[in-house]
Amino acid sequence: MLKRSLIGLALIIAMFLIVVSMQAEDFTLSRSVAINLAPNDVFSHVNDFHKWEAWSPWAKLDPAMKTSYSGEAIGAGAVYAWAGDHAVGEGKMTILKSQAPESILIQLDFLRPMAVTNLTEFTFKPEGPGTNVTWSMSGKNNFVSKAFHLVMDMDKMVGSDFERGLAQLKAVAEAAKK
Repeated sequence: MLKRSLIGLALIIAMFLIVVSMQAEDFTLSRSVAINLAPNDVFSHVNDFHKWEAWSPWAKLDPAMKTSYSGEAIGAGAVYAWAGDHAVGEGKMTILKSQAPESILIQLDFLRPMAVTNLTEFTFKPEGPGTNVTWSMSGKNNFVSKAFHLVMDMDKMVGSDFERGLAQLKAVAEAAKK
């Protein structure tokens, strides 16, 4: 009886490992918003990490979060690091490429709760009298991430944060221009 139980458990574990290993290795998620400003007027709010506190969906989650800036003041080479509670974790962002007013490419390095590196990109497309801003993130899923995605929808979790951040970016940028 014990032998059958152990064989059954081993089969369940093997099936789980097979299902996890078959999950997508790459992921991409993105959200967009229309902002009633020219691309240059929106671009500056993203290209300067010092301005992120006003619109970032994570900035207000941990009032005791420690932040630091290094490298360039704005644009390529600018670095923003944070360390906070379980809601924000710990990590850093580095602007890799800044092409005003079209796009900003950022390397996002999470250290805690789980070490992972992703790429984040903001694109600014003229749309009528305003700008369509798209915030996207892409990366690789390791085995743990693949297992996590079986029970949690990353697109919904992070996508809702992107939506909230873009709405706040819209409000902040439009208010600053008035």
